[in-house]
Amino acid sequence: MDAVQPLIVAAGLWWASTGLILWLVRRDAASFGVSLMLGAIVAVAAMLGLWMSADDTSANGAYVAFGAALAVWGWHEMGFLMGKLTGPRRTPCPPDAAGWRRFAVSTETVIHHEIALALTALAFIALTWGQPNQVGTLTFLLLFGMRLSTKLNIFLGVPNPPSGLLPKGLAYLGTYFRKARFNALFPVSLAASIIVTILLAEAALLSSGGARTGYVLMLSLAALGLLEHGFLMLPATRRRPAPESALWAWALTAETKPTQVALAEADQ
Repeated sequence: MDAVQPLIVAAGLWWASTGLILWLVRRDAASFGVSLMLGAIVAVAAMLGLWMSADDTSANGAYVAFGAALAVWGWHEMGFLMGKLTGPRRTPCPPDAAGWRRFAVSTETVIHHEIALALTALAFIALTWGQPNQVGTLTFLLLFGMRLSTKLNIFLGVPNPPSGLLPKGLAYLGTYFRKARFNALFPVSLAASIIVTILLAEAALLSSGGARTGYVLMLSLAALGLLEHGFLMLPATRRRPAPESALWAWALTAETKPTQVALAEADQ
């Protein structure tokens, strides 16, 4: 029973925070500055909380560290989806780009954000170095790993690339996604996700107290990441919308829905 609460908390925070970000990035661009400033304040407070909880091995310490990682990650995602921290290339993929050139131009669209995430991961490691509570750092690294896996699979090709989640200002990124039935990396990503999930479940079973809470929080996130990978392999149709559109329908405005309809009709 002591594992139920952190499972619910992690899933609830994942769903609510993702939906909030999707809603915010679809507001008028004039509101982006205020949203990012408030997000920055929350992120700084989260980093302070991470540092202060680094030696706290209680359940409360695990929750604080986990929440800090999600808050900082959410701020990064806001900056990316609002078009403030992406990459030097902000144009559609050249029609003739293929192979390594396509990989190079695709990387140019997101490289600034990936570097920022890597530097933030180093900051997490530095703030918790040698401390017993590593929940925040491991959570951020888990999110980073899932993001890289997702992006590589979208680049290589999946049946359901999440073009419908892109806000209007980043619609050009959809041209770098590839729609395909399968790619060779996906089974590797799937296997790695399953292994990480199993290892976290085993660690949760073998631990107690605050350590168990931390492992269960990360287990929930890993399982959700596994679910998101599964979404990539479920193409949307007119009768079966993309799963993410159902999960965050309240956050997706009319700006997004036509894109999803178009994708569904393309599968007919």
